[in-house]
Amino acid sequence: MDKGTEPLESLRREVRDWLEANAPKDWRAACTGHAAFLDTQRGWFAKLAEGGYAVPHWPAEWPGGGRTLAEQKVIYEELARADTPRLLLSFMSTYHAASTLFEWGSAAQQAHYIPRILQGEIWCQGFSEPNAGSDLAALRCRAERRGDVYVVNGQKLWSTMGQFADKCLLLVRTSSEGAKQAGLTYLLLDLKAKGVTVRPIHQIHGDEEFAEVFLDDVEVPVADRLGEEGQGWAVAQSTLSSERGLTLMELSARMRGSQWRIADLIRASGREEDAGVLRDFGRLATKIDAAVAIADQFLANRIAGEERVGDASLVKLTYSRTLRAFTDLGVRLGGIGAQYHEPIVFGGGMETGNWMADFMNSYAWTIAGGSDEVQRNIIAERLLGMPREPKGWTVGAAA
Repeated sequence: MDKGTEPLESLRREVRDWLEANAPKDWRAACTGHAAFLDTQRGWFAKLAEGGYAVPHWPAEWPGGGRTLAEQKVIYEELARADTPRLLLSFMSTYHAASTLFEWGSAAQQAHYIPRILQGEIWCQGFSEPNAGSDLAALRCRAERRGDVYVVNGQKLWSTMGQFADKCLLLVRTSSEGAKQAGLTYLLLDLKAKGVTVRPIHQIHGDEEFAEVFLDDVEVPVADRLGEEGQGWAVAQSTLSSERGLTLMELSARMRGSQWRIADLIRASGREEDAGVLRDFGRLATKIDAAVAIADQFLANRIAGEERVGDASLVKLTYSRTLRAFTDLGVRLGGIGAQYHEPIVFGGGMETGNWMADFMNSYAWTIAGGSDEVQRNIIAERLLGMPREPKGWTVGAAA
């Protein structure tokens, strides 16, 4: 064995042995309702935290943190191989909230919130609004400072797991002067506060992954502001960079670890010798390897302080297109059986083997966190130096 890979293989055996003893069994059959989903997610997160595998991307001073990128990949690959529940409920907490707090939180804020996240406190994100999703700077949810509190009024949309969350990363407008981005402020909202109403959104394929949040004269202490007033745009970029870096490294690794589902479909349909099917599978495997490599390189560059404007968009766009290709091939190979309605497996991830649901769910990643079109514009204009998209395009009158 190569001495350079020996520690990683040792870690792989360690994680695999631990999963053999601790991974939940038959959870897919059980997680077709919210109660079982919540029990499974909370129990699995607590067990992972106890085993030291819940937050390998956190700094070393936190239990289970300080893992190298190569070690994190090994852990995520083994979690996917063992077909464990993806930690959807704590996803925003351990990635978006924690990463933003590590970068922007005061010592007091970190000491207060980070341990609670590790104990299972659930966070959601309150960025998108009606008419302000991809164009985040256009948001209108307002916060007015009155002494030691901000009074917030407005609506948020597409908050992942918002109906189950305790806290919310809230982006609000505190000024309409100057550039749109300059008037934004970043707050930490207690979703149990007076004036907060959270309502789940029922999706076309039966899931309720998102919620809308209504805020009526909600008071948020000034002490729960991240960064300075008017600095919310910069803080939000840290949150979104987490999504486009650490998150996508995990998701890409899970997708690579789930290729056996496609291989099973090929064997089940007796198409092992079908040259066209093998060609498509080979192309997909190449795309997945590329997505994993791009996400890995992005994170390695970030750690080395070498991030370029547009790099995060490249990672996000590559993942969303590859996920579309993965689920599309699953639907095609699954035949008529893949067209039937099957119960949603809550917390099943993006590659559950419920192919039609996976296929429809894959479209969410072409919109969430900035649509594919927005990512392409960023890559073209800021990374490749192409001409900017003209503003205020109109259709001329017919001659």
